[in-house]
Amino acid sequence: LDEEEPIPSGKGWTMIRPDSSGNSGKVVGLVEAVERYGRKRSHGADNMMEGVEPTIERETHTPPRKKARATHIPPITTLNAAAPPSPLPSPHGSPPPQPIWPSAPPSGASSPQPQPPLQPDLALTTLLTLPSLLSHFTSLPQPLQSHFLLTLLRHSPLPVLRTLHSVLTPTLARDFLTLLPPELSSHVLSFLPYSTILRASRVSKAWRAIIDSDPVLWTDLLKSTKIWFGGVTERSFAHSIYARRRLDVPSIPQTLPLPHPYKMLFKSRQLTRTRWVENEHPKCRSFPAHGSSVVTCLLLSHGRIISASDDHSIHVYSPLTGELLQVLDGHEGGVWALAACKDTLVSGSTDRTVRIWNLATGKCTHIFGGHTSTVRCLAIVKPEWIEIEGEGGVITREKWPKRSTIVTGSRDHSLRVWSLPRPGEPEYRCYGADDTEADPADEDADDNPYHKMHLEGHDHAVRALAARGRTLVSGSYDCTVRLWDIVTGECKWVLVGHTQKVYSVVLDIHRQIACSGSMDSTVRVWNLRTGQCQHTLTGHTSLVGLLGLSPSYLVSAAADSTLRIWDPESGELRHTLAAHTGAITCFQHDEFKVLSGSDGTLKMWNVRDGSVVRDLLTGIQGVWQVVFEGRWCVAASNRNSATVLDVWDFGTDEDEWIGEPPSGFYDDDTEEEDEGEEVEQADVDAMDQDLEIEPSEGSCSTEPEIRQEGSPESIQALGPEIDDVPMDPEEGVGASKWAPSSSSSSRQRTRALLGEPSSRAIPQLRDGIPSRLPPNNETPTRPRIRPAMKSRRQM
Repeated sequence: LDEEEPIPSGKGWTMIRPDSSGNSGKVVGLVEAVERYGRKRSHGADNMMEGVEPTIERETHTPPRKKARATHIPPITTLNAAAPPSPLPSPHGSPPPQPIWPSAPPSGASSPQPQPPLQPDLALTTLLTLPSLLSHFTSLPQPLQSHFLLTLLRHSPLPVLRTLHSVLTPTLARDFLTLLPPELSSHVLSFLPYSTILRASRVSKAWRAIIDSDPVLWTDLLKSTKIWFGGVTERSFAHSIYARRRLDVPSIPQTLPLPHPYKMLFKSRQLTRTRWVENEHPKCRSFPAHGSSVVTCLLLSHGRIISASDDHSIHVYSPLTGELLQVLDGHEGGVWALAACKDTLVSGSTDRTVRIWNLATGKCTHIFGGHTSTVRCLAIVKPEWIEIEGEGGVITREKWPKRSTIVTGSRDHSLRVWSLPRPGEPEYRCYGADDTEADPADEDADDNPYHKMHLEGHDHAVRALAARGRTLVSGSYDCTVRLWDIVTGECKWVLVGHTQKVYSVVLDIHRQIACSGSMDSTVRVWNLRTGQCQHTLTGHTSLVGLLGLSPSYLVSAAADSTLRIWDPESGELRHTLAAHTGAITCFQHDEFKVLSGSDGTLKMWNVRDGSVVRDLLTGIQGVWQVVFEGRWCVAASNRNSATVLDVWDFGTDEDEWIGEPPSGFYDDDTEEEDEGEEVEQADVDAMDQDLEIEPSEGSCSTEPEIRQEGSPESIQALGPEIDDVPMDPEEGVGASKWAPSSSSSSRQRTRALLGEPSSRAIPQLRDGIPSRLPPNNETPTRPRIRPAMKSRRQM
């Protein structure tokens, strides 16, 4: 510039010459000027519109700032365009706010200034020039494109910026969880607590699908919250859910994939752990039942309450309304044993018969005779996959029994094994069932096509039994516990150790242990592989009449008014529950709580610390029975010489609560129903093969043939749902000689189904056990001896 030309200047700024040292005032570079402008906006008044400078001068005292570094101006990139949430400053100074923001008021109290409308010819001209502008824009390098767009954004009003934001946000968004591999997604989610995971599942359908279908995630959550109980019950729950889904196929396709069963299990166990303790006022309903008679058995099965009494009747109630749905009459004595499976109910009575009922119709479809005294205990054994140790310690998984089976124990010192009739199979009524003068005890069980075998060996009444897979454990008043194979009828072990009558037994086939309680005040834990007593649990001072076994706890109840909680593995006493004043008449427990009934009270205990949680019933005369499953609890008690059923609902209307059965076994799986008669014949053939004894053989048992692990046949036998459930790596898969075979003739199959005499040879003596009980007229629990030449039922 020439010296005679005036030096450009303004308020707060002056242009200096390059060769001039400048005045004493501070010189501000462009970068720092832009930075100061941004800070000035951030320290503006609250009543100012974001991104608009106030026109009224005001004194501000800004904190001291660091001096700008002497560096070059960085190139403008697209990242700078997304950084400011409001219109950005121009790099050439701040123009007056009115031209830039014609629609924005200068202050919060002012009204917007009128804006001249856009002329039609100008709008048309702008539209016509857009293609040319777009071609020029695309030909520019990316840094210039970024600079050009940033300049446009700086001169755009807020409505335009909001529109751009609504378009750019979903375009630039990236869902990292769906882009990661499933293993990494699971690993990321594993660091979150379950409450955060539940909130994350509500973010989107994609996240819901990822979280719900991850078995590793829910397995870790079950373990971290201490509600994982070893894997056996968890896999049983998963198989049950898959079986239900096979039966209940939705007609309308689901918008979301079904959750993994472990998520459903986690939710159910969380509800079980919290609702029973936190819900201090559950819904309760009481109604009379069975007059003033004693309730001998109580079940919760598939939304039904089933009660049996010594008044010869069986009642079915609705837990929702308390309505009496069915009255099952037919027994001529007190009913002392019950077992249910889906719509089938099996009952045993003092009239020495076993009756099978259809709960859908209330009709008695089958009557089995053969026992000569009270049927005191029974169980339904469903097919399930079990581990069998073969030669060389190789573990194979096999499904036994091949069809559902009934096992009954009686005061006639014996047990009997029956096939559970399937729906649609012929009805059967034993000799004397329809004749009041005839005696069902005179029935020849071999005439019954559903009768499989007669297990003899006990010298006194059979008081208790437990059965799973191929294994049956029976406890008797002869002070012994016997271990049977219900497929071959072989007595594997006679467990001797108790000095008085055995009143209760429980079984765990996965750990290969059985427990027994006796009148000698002890509980014994038996090793089923060796037949040895692992632990003798002492501490009770009277009859141990009740036992319960779960994955983590063994609970015993005695007539000394106490319950004791033991570790079934080590035999260590965990807790002693002492708050009742009389003998324990009933109890049930799971991994969270114990419910026990005695004279006048029904108590709930915390099984983990042994403390009393609450009293559910007080001021009554006695508690006959108590059962619970999931959200429901039912108790039968005596009040004012009348029998009353109390039903508690600890859930809410929104709870999706799936209860776990106390036995740990589900009856939802119907795989055996599809195998037809070939499976039945394979079961019979296996029995024949195991029962036949060569004259030269001195042993009664044979070892199964082992297939190579991982063979295609064995993998297919497991079913598709096994792959969806995590399994321990040491679990092997295989088949044995007991596997079904299709080579059986139709004649053999007909004999097996109709109960005709077959060519199988039943040994007269096995391990010193006679095939028939000898007559014993001095036994008080056997009131009659069947005459040898008594006429049989007329066919």
